[in-house]
Amino acid sequence: MTSQFKHYVKELFNIALPIIAGNLGFILIGVGDVLVAGRHSTDTLAAISIATSITNCIQIFGIGILTGISPLISNYRGKKINAEKYFYPTLRFSMFLAFIVMIITLLFIPLIDVFEYDSVLTPMIKQYMFVIAFSTFGAYLQACVREFLQAFEIVMFPNLITGLAVILNIGLNIILVFGCGVIPSMGALGLAIASLIVRYIMGIILIIYCFKKMKLSNYEDFKYYKDLLKIGLPVSVSILVEFIAFNSVAVVLGKISGIYAASQNIICTLANATFMVPLAISNAIAIKVGYSNGAKNISDVKKYSFTGIIVSILFMACCAMFFAIFPKQVVKIFTTDVDLIRISVPVIYILAVFQIFDGLQISLSGIFKGLKKTGVVLFANFVAYWIVFLPVGYTLALKYKMNIIGFWYGLVLASMVLCTIMGVILLRNLRKLVY
Repeated sequence: MTSQFKHYVKELFNIALPIIAGNLGFILIGVGDVLVAGRHSTDTLAAISIATSITNCIQIFGIGILTGISPLISNYRGKKINAEKYFYPTLRFSMFLAFIVMIITLLFIPLIDVFEYDSVLTPMIKQYMFVIAFSTFGAYLQACVREFLQAFEIVMFPNLITGLAVILNIGLNIILVFGCGVIPSMGALGLAIASLIVRYIMGIILIIYCFKKMKLSNYEDFKYYKDLLKIGLPVSVSILVEFIAFNSVAVVLGKISGIYAASQNIICTLANATFMVPLAISNAIAIKVGYSNGAKNISDVKKYSFTGIIVSILFMACCAMFFAIFPKQVVKIFTTDVDLIRISVPVIYILAVFQIFDGLQISLSGIFKGLKKTGVVLFANFVAYWIVFLPVGYTLALKYKMNIIGFWYGLVLASMVLCTIMGVILLRNLRKLVY
């Protein structure tokens, strides 16, 4: 049993480790934004916190759909179908999504005035969102090619590029935010321009890599688009449901005080940093379960599922302990503002509890993606975040004046409900799984 467990752990980590490095690199790009913004001014940090909360909710819709690429292509590979021919359809599909999302982002900018944020923050929010809208093509290009390569278990190069992008992003952030020589200090606008440049560079490099390493031919298959939407759309909507719940905290509290939006950004940055590891494991689970499902190997479906869940929970438990022991030190990494530290530290303890359930739910989500039953993920996320979190979190935060702490109590409760729903449904599905 132990040797079998080690074998499946190794198989998962052969895929997950490079993805972890890439995911951490991706989140470090966000961390770099927060660090530089926080050092520039609390207003800059508050502005990008609100702006990214809005743009993330818009742009994650298409990104969520694109996460269906790797389990679908893996499933084709398990069925011994030539999967390389789906490269161009994947590319066309992602660029179409990018165009739609860019337009939606641009149309949302005039609505910022409706929220009546501080007059100092509003112009910075609008500038940031305008530039980020045009970076969508680069972001989606990088996402779709990375997902495509992951389906073939090619994970080292795309995630190496993400790691190198961290260095480039930090350098550009410092230069464009604070100014250097003839380049003026641009504050929040500089952060957006840096993101735009880095996203396009990453996407273009991955495209060139595919042209050199894979046998690609022009191909069209409308059934592929249908299959991709069938898997990706429920995942996308479920991620959107979760993102709206999370990011509404910064948007709503930002109206009370920009410092709450800044605090939420710091907490979410920490949560996202640790989340990248179980997310990578979830991606590996989806690929392995998808391949095993296509090959009709029920034993491997169950073993990869069980192994992935155990590893994710163990990792997040370690992160939870670290946050609980060193809450103040962790917050001080991002800011020296005394009030911001005072507000953020109590939330770190709640975040520690949230970590465990967050690791479990993303592992369960990966299993359902591999089984091509992503409607379950959508249903569970909708119940957890919209039926449970929104009324509970907003009541505690606004009615009982608990502010950001009230929201996070609601998020912990929602994560528990989410794991319970998906866990029960998964057990029922695995018992019925017969090939």
